[in-house]
Amino acid sequence: MLSKAGTLKGFKLDSLDGEIGKVKEFYFDDRHWTIRYLVADTGNWLPGRKVLISPYALVAVNKEEQNIAVNLTKKQIEDSPSLNSHKPVSHQFEQAYYGHFGWPTYWGGPDRWGYKPCLVRDPEK
Repeated sequence: MLSKAGTLKGFKLDSLDGEIGKVKEFYFDDRHWTIRYLVADTGNWLPGRKVLISPYALVAVNKEEQNIAVNLTKKQIEDSPSLNSHKPVSHQFEQAYYGHFGWPTYWGGPDRWGYKPCLVRDPEK
């Protein structure tokens, strides 16, 4: 189901081991017309730190309960590379960020999220 990003502002973010904060805003890639990151307001948990969550980590949106499930632990988020909140997201930051989580990079191919996953045929079948 499609949702307008603005309707998700203020939704709680639930990690694998508890709430990590709320949706503050989104970083939008105007070249490919896609959302690259969700910005989390972590309140007192990680004060003064801008936490970015890639769409790779999003599991489900529950509009009734106004929360978004995230497939990360608090420790993974806490140990992720820090972003200087006064500068734009750099390619160097993104390389460290995607490497930290072990996700494929979106800039590695011609599509909006890199290369489309290919279906591998099982030779046994």
